[in-house]
Formats: sequence, structure tokens, C-alpha cells
Amino acid sequence: MSEISEAAARPFAELTGRPMPNGLRTASLDRFFLPLAVAPTFLVMLAVFGLPLLFSLWLSLTGWSPQQSMFDGAYVGLANFEDLLSDRVFTASLGVTLGFTLATVAAQMLLGLGIALLLNLDLPGIRAFRTALVLPMMVTPIVGALCWKLLLDPNHGVVNHWLGTHIVWLGVPETALVAVWLVNVWHSTPYVALILLAGLRSLPQEPHEAAEIDGASRWQVFRHVTAPLLQPFLLVALLLRTIFEFRAFDNVYAMTGGGPANATMLLSMFTYLTSFVRFDFGLGAAAAWLMLLMSLVMCLLFIAVLRRREPR
Repeated sequence: MSEISEAAARPFAELTGRPMPNGLRTASLDRFFLPLAVAPTFLVMLAVFGLPLLFSLWLSLTGWSPQQSMFDGAYVGLANFEDLLSDRVFTASLGVTLGFTLATVAAQMLLGLGIALLLNLDLPGIRAFRTALVLPMMVTPIVGALCWKLLLDPNHGVVNHWLGTHIVWLGVPETALVAVWLVNVWHSTPYVALILLAGLRSLPQEPHEAAEIDGASRWQVFRHVTAPLLQPFLLVALLLRTIFEFRAFDNVYAMTGGGPANATMLLSMFTYLTSFVRFDFGLGAAAAWLMLLMSLVMCLLFIAVLRRREPR
């Protein structure tokens, strides 16, 4: 097989003195088809993502301002990164982002797992519940956030009317972050539930049946059979939601804008305000690159865990 492959890679007529058969000619053309088919998409992706990424890296190393032409910014090295690490608002936003990500992902994973286990049962009306579960995912995040902002309005909101109280949900630091957390959990929990439901539907039934025959309770079956088999799906959902929540922006922008008193100042919001409100593009690009590096580290950690759990 290897001899045929090597021969097909060189002119067939030179080796044998005969014209190349149609089968080998087709195999030789197939080798060039894949690179040619992928090349346009690769070039477009490089232009859309690669060039802006390199430009933002250049901005993070310069003191560029909008009054200057594109490449007239003075090179400042790592000064922007040093300014970030000494900025109290940035360091506070880093702590808020990590805490918010941890709390949001934990809630989404727990609720998503519970909902997936419920949807996996053949109960009356469960199909209608499955359909209703998808509705929050279908709502555009910015639209859902604006709807929740109206619901949480201290004077005319439905939430305060139902609770019979007057809470300024988005105007007090103690409740603003909780409100944003609630909206993120509401919007993204169905995503986790669907991933885990697909995992539950794909699990083999023989281990469960064997455990039930041995007299195991439902909790024991879940703990010792279902949960270990479901771990790859749990890790994938955990990775995706951690990355998305770490760079959460839509809900915060629509509901609080980073306030009050920087209580909801996530890293994404800090980057936006620094770049497009204060027009400090060098500092904003440095903050964006720090976010990218932290996200990359988290991805590598999750990938390492997934590979370690793969059967060998």
C-alpha cells in the first residue's frame, strides 16, 4: 500500500513508461482537492479574525490614540499591561469576573443536570416541557436582558409586584450582580440541559440494568453508573459554559452597564468601556489580550482533563 502511495505521488509515466490509469489519476487529484477546498475558507478566516487579532496585539504594545494615523502610535512595550495590573478597577473586575463565572457555571450545571434527568423520564406532558425549555435559548441575549430589566423595574416591574416589596434590583451593588447572575442562569441553563440530555440518551442501558438487578437504589445507580458514564458530557458542558460566562457581556451591558459602583464591572465590560468610551485603545487591547490568555489557559486545563479520562 505504501509503495502504491509513493508511486502515485510521482509521475506515473516516469516510473512505468505507461499512461497513469484513471484510478490513480483520481487518487492523485483527490490529494489536492482538500487543500484547494479549504484554502478559501482559511483565507477568509485569516482576514476576518487573524489580521484584527494581530492589530489588537500591536495596539496593546503602543500608546495609540484616535487622533493619530493607524500606525503612528509610539511603542511602549509592556507598559499597558503594567498599568492594567496596577489599576484598582481592573483588579476588582478580575475578582468579580472569576466569582461571577464560578457562581453562574455552578448553578447552570446543577440545574441543567437536574432538568436533563427530569426530561429523560417518560412522564405525561414531558414533550411540551422539553419544547418550553428551549424558549430562553431562542431569545437573543440582549432582548432577554432588556425584558428582565423591565421586569425588575423598582416602580413598575412585575417581580416587585409579586414579592410585595420595593427593591431597586439594578441600582444597589448588593442586588445588581445577583440580578445579572439570575438572567444568565435563566438564559443558558437550557443549553447545559440539552447537552446532558443528549448524553443521557446515548448511554448504554446494560450497566443500569445490571445495577438494578443487583438491588442498587436509584441514587446508587446514578452515583456509580450514570455519573461516571456522563462525565465526558459534563466536562464538555463545563468547558463551554466557563468560556462563555468568563467573557459575558450582553446582559451586563443591557442591564447595568457595569454599575452601580462597578459592582457588575466584568472584564468584558471593563474592556469595552476602556476602548470605546474612554478611547484608550492600547489599554483596552491589553485587557482583551489578558482575557484571551486566561481563556486559553482554562481551555488547555479542560482539554488536559478530557484527554486524561479518554480510554487508552
